[in-house]
Amino acid sequence: MTTVKKSVAVLGLGSMGAALAEALLEAGHVTVWNRTPGRAEGLVARGARCAGSVAEAVTAGEIVLVCILDYGDIGSLLEQQGGGRAALQGRVVVNVTNGSPEEARAMAERVTALGASYLDGGIMAVPEIIARPEAFVLYSGSREAFEAHRGVLDAFARSVYLGEDPGLAPVHDLALLSGMYGMFGGFLHAVALVRSAGGPVAEFTTTLLQPWLGAMAGSLPAMAAQIDSGDYSVTGSPLAMQVAHDSIGDVSRAQGVSPELFAPLFALMERRVADGHGAEGLAGLVELVHPR
Repeated sequence: MTTVKKSVAVLGLGSMGAALAEALLEAGHVTVWNRTPGRAEGLVARGARCAGSVAEAVTAGEIVLVCILDYGDIGSLLEQQGGGRAALQGRVVVNVTNGSPEEARAMAERVTALGASYLDGGIMAVPEIIARPEAFVLYSGSREAFEAHRGVLDAFARSVYLGEDPGLAPVHDLALLSGMYGMFGGFLHAVALVRSAGGPVAEFTTTLLQPWLGAMAGSLPAMAAQIDSGDYSVTGSPLAMQVAHDSIGDVSRAQGVSPELFAPLFALMERRVADGHGAEGLAGLVELVHPR
């Protein structure tokens, strides 16, 4: 990854904050702060500087990276403990705390009112893969700040800029997590069925399910194009055919497996058909969860 020597202050040394700080040690001078100072000991041993207060950390960093648990604490952390405008003027605040689009936009207003630039970030990684190629972070907010400091941001993960609206990073973060949880829900239902028949779950997953899901993932770009165009017609496997029988639900119940992970999707499929869209494919269900 690109290495740019700049000073960074990291506020919050939970498992993720500590991983970010460790990766940043290779990219510049890192000052860290945590409510429990003892968490900084390992980082200090590797070259970080531990600040005795938020204000001391903020004044030491061109970039102030905030990674704490509660979004509601960030404003007071910067405004009161961090020294407010006097300390933040001209700095860049990069907030990677999980929040909502509304919270990101409100925080951007508060931070810019203090004279700093603002970037909201969504970390698409677990601490163990920070600084590895598969990790990436979504950013939205000040384009100028992102372009000026991308070299530092790339030190802990591939940086993906989404736009000036600070709310874009949290929306995309939650959208990606939604796709992940949907996949995990399908996995859990699938292996429950296999287990109910006495089959080995690990073997089924590696030899059959994982390759099958990989093949099916290849259809997502075409479905996405349908959603953008609004044309959901298909030549094979229309919804009417897929809901002719609730085979998955019926067999699940017969095997003692609850269908509750699958049932909501099947209910939407039935509803779309009842509304006269039986010739469509699955992509058309988006109109039920987010009508145009």
